Amino acid sequence: MELLQSTDFWLGLMLIIWINIILSGDNAVVIALAARSLPPEQQKKAIMFGSGAAVALRIGLTVVAAKLMTLEYLQIVGGLLLLWIGAQLLEAEEEGEEEGAEHSSLFSAIRTILIADLVMSLDNVIAVAAAAKGDELLLIIGLAISIPLVIFGSTLMIKLMERFPIIITLGACLIGWVGGETIANDVVLKAFGEANSWFHLAASAAGAVIVLAWGKFKSSQHHKTVEAE
Repeated sequence: MELLQSTDFWLGLMLIIWINIILSGDNAVVIALAARSLPPEQQKKAIMFGSGAAVALRIGLTVVAAKLMTLEYLQIVGGLLLLWIGAQLLEAEEEGEEEGAEHSSLFSAIRTILIADLVMSLDNVIAVAAAAKGDELLLIIGLAISIPLVIFGSTLMIKLMERFPIIITLGACLIGWVGGETIANDVVLKAFGEANSWFHLAASAAGAVIVLAWGKFKSSQHHKTVEAE
């Protein structure tokens, strides 16, 4: 009871909630993009499984996240994976909603969500763990808060994507942005980034551009194939 009455506890909890609101947004976008072409019932399953997996990954990564972030080239590989995922999701959108629905499956959506969450959860875990300052109860509460935030965010994003398709392109570019930022944060590039303040912004922007260009190129190739047939 004394812990729950502590000012530091409540301040820490508010900080963790705020961090989760900010950092859960990209996870929600990935889940929404991956699930949007599924039938409504499967959308709900993908969102639930994807959101649960995101939190489970964060719990599993909590112990080893700090060590993982010190491994050379790990974030470069993770960032490249995010660029690939963003381009694939954008390519599916450019090929058309009807065709995307035909080829989408619950398994492939969950697989995409898991890969993206694995990469994108690292920064969430470190930020929440830093805010918790070793308080296990705060850490558990902070991670638990992520579940409804991601579920609500994903459901809202799917509805917005149906109404405003441009959000799909923006969402894919956001994944590319995070991918570029992840690459720039790798240990081997740390010194260069510190010496050049523009590097992180440039890498993030490049990631968004690459995803957009890659998705458009793959889409144009697909259309040429269809027309040839």
